Amino acid sequence: MRRGVALFAGVAPAIIEATAREAEALGYDSFWVNYPGSIDGLAALAAASRHTGRIALGVGVIPLHTRGPASIADGVRANGLPLDRLLLGVGSPNPGALARVRDGVAALRSALPARLIVAALGPQMCRLAGAVSDGALLNWLTPGHARRSAEWVRAGAAAAGREPPPVLAYVRAAIGDAARARLTAEGARYATIPAYQAHFARMGASPAEAAIAVPAADGLPPALAQWDGAVDELVLRLITGSDTADEYVALLRAAKP
Repeated sequence: MRRGVALFAGVAPAIIEATAREAEALGYDSFWVNYPGSIDGLAALAAASRHTGRIALGVGVIPLHTRGPASIADGVRANGLPLDRLLLGVGSPNPGALARVRDGVAALRSALPARLIVAALGPQMCRLAGAVSDGALLNWLTPGHARRSAEWVRAGAAAAGREPPPVLAYVRAAIGDAARARLTAEGARYATIPAYQAHFARMGASPAEAAIAVPAADGLPPALAQWDGAVDELVLRLITGSDTADEYVALLRAAKP
């Protein structure tokens, strides 16, 4: 199972640069940032691209209901992102999510030779990701539900007559009490979003059960081992107590492939 790492796009550029360099040196397969509403994740990812040469670069994910395919393609070009390393994540909330994602992926394929990753929660979007994407990105889920979701992705690919794309899981990881508190707060915020409320109910698990929080670094490897074989790539969203470069690097090293 491959392993990636993800950061909040709003941290200082110096932290993104240092973490991306360290992730590449430690053998991680991908480096990701998210796309918060007021922060351009493509610009944040450009900071990582300038300080790495091998690691895949992902943005997870750009909402297609607020930024259309033409604007996304323009943003990729404007930030000079390397297309051979780019994992371009897109998604959409309801209503109209399935059609918006299908059309958005088709438009982006005609505009950019990049790998297109679709964010998927429920069975229908997982099947669509299997049918049209270069990767399905899961979020806030347990290893068991990840296996179930991967089956939906494979079913969608089979129905479309194509090889199944890789399945990636975005899993938050925290060490220590301060980081756990921030993780708990983030989980509570997601639990107020209707799509995630439905997701947690369908999964039968709380946000805390869909994340990794350990008291000390030596607890991280056994927690990660529970994910063996669940997905093709585990993308660890690093949660630290106070957003320092040293904290991020320490967490990277504790979880290294």
